[in-house]
Amino acid sequence: MTRKPPSLSDAYALNSPEESRRLYADWAADYDQSFATAEDYILHIHTARAFQAAHGRGPVLDVGAGTGLCGAVLADLGIGPIDATDISTEMLHRAEAKDIYRDLIEANLLDGLPVAPGSYAGIVSSGTFTSGHIGPEGFAPLLPVARRGAVFAISINARHYESAGFARAFQTLMGRIRDLSLTEVPIYGPKATGAHKDDTALIAVFRKS
Repeated sequence: MTRKPPSLSDAYALNSPEESRRLYADWAADYDQSFATAEDYILHIHTARAFQAAHGRGPVLDVGAGTGLCGAVLADLGIGPIDATDISTEMLHRAEAKDIYRDLIEANLLDGLPVAPGSYAGIVSSGTFTSGHIGPEGFAPLLPVARRGAVFAISINARHYESAGFARAFQTLMGRIRDLSLTEVPIYGPKATGAHKDDTALIAVFRKS
């Protein structure tokens, strides 16, 4: 029997890091085609362009980099060097093949990142702060690895912004971050046909104080 490939609904239903590793191990080989291309996924483009518009510069850490969709846009914009971190070995292997990253860091963000404090002048993340993945608790491990004044561009699924506690989290971070702006963007382009085709995200852009 042919195994059914993973879907966006499967990704949103994840409940643990181990479930994430299993799902993305199965999905990595054709993720760019079966999801990004098939669903006209454009969130990574919005995220990278928001980082550029905020005068973000390298070195940049791409958080939840997956197969390197956002990193590829950053590279096309002339931004670098870029490091990638993700929980999935298989997704990072796909990202490595694009030859856009300086370093690949396999890690569970919530366990902390094995990099020196103040390593990055920029942090980007597209599609990771959403249902079944990372909530606002993911901000705490990122701030130490960012330099003072570092630019952050983080996409947050708009449907979960209030209910998952992101609004509260930003309130508690004031003093540690500054210049916060939130811009709502579509996650998918006009060719999308899936159940989530009209979903939006908030791109949170801010600087570390």
